[in-house]
Amino acid sequence: MAYRGASALAAGLLLAGCAMPYSPAPVATNFASTQQPKLQAAAHWGVIARHMATELGPTLKTAPSRSLYVEPLQPSIFSTGVKSHLVTALVNHGFVVVKNPVPGALKIELDTQVVAFSADRPQYRYAGLPTALASGAWVLTSIQHSPEWLLTAGVYGFDAHRWFTAQFAPGDTPKTEMIVTVSVADEQRYYARNTSVYYTSDEDLALYDAALAAPVPTSKTFAVKDH
Repeated sequence: MAYRGASALAAGLLLAGCAMPYSPAPVATNFASTQQPKLQAAAHWGVIARHMATELGPTLKTAPSRSLYVEPLQPSIFSTGVKSHLVTALVNHGFVVVKNPVPGALKIELDTQVVAFSADRPQYRYAGLPTALASGAWVLTSIQHSPEWLLTAGVYGFDAHRWFTAQFAPGDTPKTEMIVTVSVADEQRYYARNTSVYYTSDEDLALYDAALAAPVPTSKTFAVKDH
């Protein structure tokens, strides 16, 4: 009994040591798991632009008589592409978009900030682990899924696992992220503002950072003298 009592006391002290009520510095904790899109194709830029137009739509409709002018603040390939997509989306929504700023127009600013974090950041893609129950039936523990329909949908074996994991971008966690902010403003105030964050492929960094874009080669003219 004495041995058991000592063991229980030691276990209690050990647990108490794991949860000290005081600490000289805040304890580092993880945020709740979230999902962040990874830009992997120019078509994704169109998705971003259409989302911007949808988010800004209610505000822009309060001043339907005012024309709009889209201005990227960075001369990156990404900003230029998103501007084209955004102009298309706004025109398709019925807004008047001018090519050059005019008096009284609302300016839509597109601001991007590329942020580089350290490499090899961990990424926990699943709240549980996929487990094969039978051929074509998978369960992902700790997640609310009903995979039974996979049997009747003709999805079997490894295809079921691919179905569960298709939403996740392949490869390691990118170290490059981009903050994209779109604002509607005039000379006096902001009327609307939306900020989103995206992963970008590290190999495609030059598309998003104008400072890293390949310089355009310039041609030189030489004078030829006839001797």
